[in-house]
Amino acid sequence: MNRRDFDAVVIGAGAAGMAAAASLAARGHSAALIDREPFTGGILPQCIHNGFGLHRYGEELTGPEFAARLERDVRAAGIPFFPDTTVLSISRQAGSDGPFSLTLSSSRGMEEFRSRAVILAMGSRERNRGNVRIPGDRPAGVFTAGLAQRLINVEGYTPGSRAVIVGSGDIGLIMARRLTLSGVKVEGVVELLPFPSGLARNVAQCLEDFSIPLYLSHATTRIIGRDRVRAVEIAPLEGGAPRLDRARAIECDTVLLSVGLVPENELSARSGVSINPATHGPVVDSTLMTSVPGVFAAGNVLHVHDLVDRVAEEAERAGAACAAWLDRKAAAAGAYGRAEVPLASGRNVRYTVPSSLAPGAPATVLLRSLVPLDRATFTIRQDGAVVFSKRLAWVRPAEMVSVALGADTAVDPAGGTCVASLEGGEGES
Repeated sequence: MNRRDFDAVVIGAGAAGMAAAASLAARGHSAALIDREPFTGGILPQCIHNGFGLHRYGEELTGPEFAARLERDVRAAGIPFFPDTTVLSISRQAGSDGPFSLTLSSSRGMEEFRSRAVILAMGSRERNRGNVRIPGDRPAGVFTAGLAQRLINVEGYTPGSRAVIVGSGDIGLIMARRLTLSGVKVEGVVELLPFPSGLARNVAQCLEDFSIPLYLSHATTRIIGRDRVRAVEIAPLEGGAPRLDRARAIECDTVLLSVGLVPENELSARSGVSINPATHGPVVDSTLMTSVPGVFAAGNVLHVHDLVDRVAEEAERAGAACAAWLDRKAAAAGAYGRAEVPLASGRNVRYTVPSSLAPGAPATVLLRSLVPLDRATFTIRQDGAVVFSKRLAWVRPAEMVSVALGADTAVDPAGGTCVASLEGGEGES
């Protein structure tokens, strides 16, 4: 096999992978950027709508424009990109502090890349009908929202003429607008929860602006159709169960599923990385390093983000922390060699990233709320005492909360687990 050596290998060339690789190169380390697709950008090239880049670049960009900005940085840094390449395995001799060995398969044949560090940036995949167990027939015309987006925006095909979207995730909301603009009648968006799963701006711009109905607290109880979808049956929820006596069928020939994303972590798990059951991504410390020393993670492979701007920001931090690991010295993202204190989810918090904090070091904590809250307060308690507190105007489950902790945050290295909580008026508006 051909063998190449790098300081670090970045797996995945979407927003996270490109930002992480550029961050590494800016700190003087060689990095290889690998992706199984023939191009960089991940999902961004098919996201032709605007709304990207407001936080990172201070202007509205389309997905392809956002990807082009990051690709420009990668090219300027001279980072080699290996397209159409699949990483089959990541290994290192047990108990060894030596280099990682990555086995790759591509049109070039089998190859081995060796590196002292690895950054996981493989992104996520869509959940499908099997994941949510929608009963009924198995006809043609059922798509994930991302696949339908690719069909329209890249391949130039319209999936149908009348559509129902199951789930109110952001891709589904954006596709409700895109289908409408393409001449497809969107009969409605059906959401199991009592609140939308996507960003408020997408609900307003993609549904309300086009008078598309949103059915909250409704279950999709059946897909009807033998050869092609004919209708979708929905029923309101009462006490957590669908009221089948109040079910009704919505005629359509197309169903789009927007029922969430799952981080791509099969390779991570095979490599010995511990997986967080709440995020389905790696467990990471305050430096975004996983349970395998020298392996870092960022972006949707770590946890599903709401904005690609946050993906790039997190990946830059992972690149900086990886560079510090390679240099074997303290970095702004944390302090190596210092024991970290576990960080757990408390009241109204679904999960936190990272899963631990380094006392005396700054950190960025990202979290998701379980419920809508207004006039919320984010707190971190250790052994019952408040060590950090911040007021938040409001939080929603669809929107990620990002909180910066300073080096002076009073985390006791000898204390117990820190617990992050959100408190406020639930459901207030």
